[in-house]
Amino acid sequence: MGENIKVIAVVGPTASGKTALGVRLAERLGGEVVSCDSMQIYREMKIGTAAPTEEEMRGIPHHMIGFCDPRMNYSAADYVDDASRVIADIAERGKLPIIVGGTGLYLDSLLFIGSFSEAGEDPAIREELFRIASEEGPSALHSMLREIDPEAAEKIHENNVKRVVRAIEVYRLTGKTKTEADREALAPTPRYDATVVTLDFEDRATLYGRIEKRVDKMFADGLEDEVRDLLERGELPDSSTAAQAIGYRETAAMIRGEIGRDEAAELIKKNTRNYAKRQLTWFRRYDGIRILVDEGGAIRTAEQIAEEIIRRMKA
Repeated sequence: MGENIKVIAVVGPTASGKTALGVRLAERLGGEVVSCDSMQIYREMKIGTAAPTEEEMRGIPHHMIGFCDPRMNYSAADYVDDASRVIADIAERGKLPIIVGGTGLYLDSLLFIGSFSEAGEDPAIREELFRIASEEGPSALHSMLREIDPEAAEKIHENNVKRVVRAIEVYRLTGKTKTEADREALAPTPRYDATVVTLDFEDRATLYGRIEKRVDKMFADGLEDEVRDLLERGELPDSSTAAQAIGYRETAAMIRGEIGRDEAAELIKKNTRNYAKRQLTWFRRYDGIRILVDEGGAIRTAEQIAEEIIRRMKA
């Protein structure tokens, strides 16, 4: 099953320095990086997802990045299937798998068997399902649920559209029925021998400043061209999960002339800050090693943090 495979998971909010830290740990400990980011999986979406560049990788192998067609909807269950195979291969070659990313649902699902109950949300899926209920009636939506999860359909009245939508959404996101997810969530068990390293901040304003600089750099690096190219090739349809990614939906609106460049940039910054807040809340639930990036007001380097982590792991 993999319970004896040792892994390190480097988690935290966006722009906290996870990429650099993961690479430094891989260099020091003989590891390879496994991305845990629900948007870095997509091809040709490098700038807006802050996917690591060749220079940032520093020769360390990185997995689970840029392999999925942006038109595909990729679930947490898909991620677990693919990432667990990668981790097994890394371990079999005598290397240390280092999981790096900020998608809490993916991390929970990977580290714990039976952790699909908190399945997250997907605005595109919800919009589609509510549209079906509106155009075809609640009974049509309820029939969809009955085909997927008869037990949940028995418990949820067809007029409770919100709960019906949620049950179908859970299945679409995770590949498991809500009934299965609820049952498994009662007793999640560890999949790996994992050490979780959580990057955090004393002063949230420091994190927000890093986010704003990152968004400015994305535009300077060509985010608009990246999104325009995806749209022109038809690889970012409105119905896709990728199209809902922060940075892409706002830039697409700008390209369509719905908002200006400055407004798009401010929206991305605002939405990213809100996402970072949710990430901080999610990852603070984890036991493990918690590192303050800005301890005492000074920003610590990836090398300094890696040194502390190794020291604490040995202790």
